[in-house]
Amino acid sequence: MKKRTLILSFFTPLLFLTVGCNSDFLETSPTEFLTQEQLGEASQNNPDLLRGTVSGIYSLMFEVGTGGTTDHTDFGQKGVDIWTDMLSGDIALSQNTYNWYRNFVDYQSTVDFTRNENYIPWRYYYRIIRSTNIVITALGGNDAVPALAENRWLMGQAKALRAYSYFYLAQIYTRDYDASREILPIYTETTQQSLPKSTTAEVYDLIESDLQDAISLMSDFNRTAKNQVDQNVAKALLAYTYAAMGNNEDAYLLTEEIINSGVYPLTTATELLGGFNNINTSPSWMWGVDLTTDQGLDLISWWGQMDLYTYSYQWAGDRKSIDRTLFNAIPSDDVRKGQFDTQLRPVNKFYDPNRVIGGQRVVVTDYVYMRIDEIYLLNAETAAKTGRETEAQNRLIQLLTSRIPSTSYISSLTGNALQDEIYKQTRIELWGEGKSYLAMKRNQATINRGTNHLFQPGVAVPYNDPRLKFSIPQAEILYNPNINDQN
Repeated sequence: MKKRTLILSFFTPLLFLTVGCNSDFLETSPTEFLTQEQLGEASQNNPDLLRGTVSGIYSLMFEVGTGGTTDHTDFGQKGVDIWTDMLSGDIALSQNTYNWYRNFVDYQSTVDFTRNENYIPWRYYYRIIRSTNIVITALGGNDAVPALAENRWLMGQAKALRAYSYFYLAQIYTRDYDASREILPIYTETTQQSLPKSTTAEVYDLIESDLQDAISLMSDFNRTAKNQVDQNVAKALLAYTYAAMGNNEDAYLLTEEIINSGVYPLTTATELLGGFNNINTSPSWMWGVDLTTDQGLDLISWWGQMDLYTYSYQWAGDRKSIDRTLFNAIPSDDVRKGQFDTQLRPVNKFYDPNRVIGGQRVVVTDYVYMRIDEIYLLNAETAAKTGRETEAQNRLIQLLTSRIPSTSYISSLTGNALQDEIYKQTRIELWGEGKSYLAMKRNQATINRGTNHLFQPGVAVPYNDPRLKFSIPQAEILYNPNINDQN
């Protein structure tokens, strides 16, 4: 399999955002055809300029090389999702031929700040942050509320995407939530460069503020495509933020709001075996992207790593399977047991509908970023953690009714047993979707890999072990004089 080289760019009608690397993470003059001031003035009456810029930011979430490398693991959010599911132990590398994940799953890459695995997500998320800062500055700055409705919606989307990026940075580059620990530099202006690390509390304060602003700014926003963040997605991101902070009360209340809105139905039993491949026939998807031939994705993609029915590493010899211990925990009469084959590959959960082994070359199967089922599970989790055990049981029953023949056992679960069941069901339901790592940290779990992992099977690793987080990359330490350590 040959690597391909892709020159990445995204355009607005009059604006070209250049993308540097290393010291150019947050260059101060990132526009070529318009100055920042001219863009701000022009966008006051012509939202088309910034609409194109925001569309470009969404493209960063799935384009190849957005983390600044030619690695076949560098393709935006879904690339990070694979890494985090591997760190949680739920994705097992059960056959290794091409070595893209070999050092990562062996706990070598995360502790070596020179490895690309640490550089790719750092550059990817800060690239989104830089781009959102361009939009926010053009619309008047962090405290502005644009007069035009469309500009207000664009501001809301930009703030939500900035918060999303800082949230993931705070999750994957730190061991746990320690309010006083210095963890990441915060950039909220286009003119800022090479700042020192801010504390966990300061980072989460910005995430919370941005998402609260986004929810308000997008109160009347009706999106035209599911790749766009809307108010419900912003609420979900804020609920995840609160839960990560240990603020389960506010996380519970927000998830209640999303569920009670009635916008999204639960994923049905049929859909659970339907391939997770079409955003237009997946009403439970809250956030995702409709991929077409125009994007030109192929081998270097999530499908190119995970799907047996795509021209992929899954087909050619880098097998990603469900952890055997987790698979054995799924009852035989659970619909979700059928998502996996005898080699524990997800051949009936994620697949190109043509079902030709190694067949799909140009990827048009879609990406899911968030679905309502995870909100039910987060709601149940935070309900249980705030003493609302009946509510937690009922939410879990709602989710599982179409998945297992009988849910009667749930009504007898209380205390740690109830919380453990919710955590287990979160891992089963959302396997391969990039959510297990977040749940592992929220529940302060210890992972113990099953026997089908090629590397480190049976080794107990607690959620806050340094091996389960990424290191601040060498490039940042070299080019930012205010940061001199990997942690």
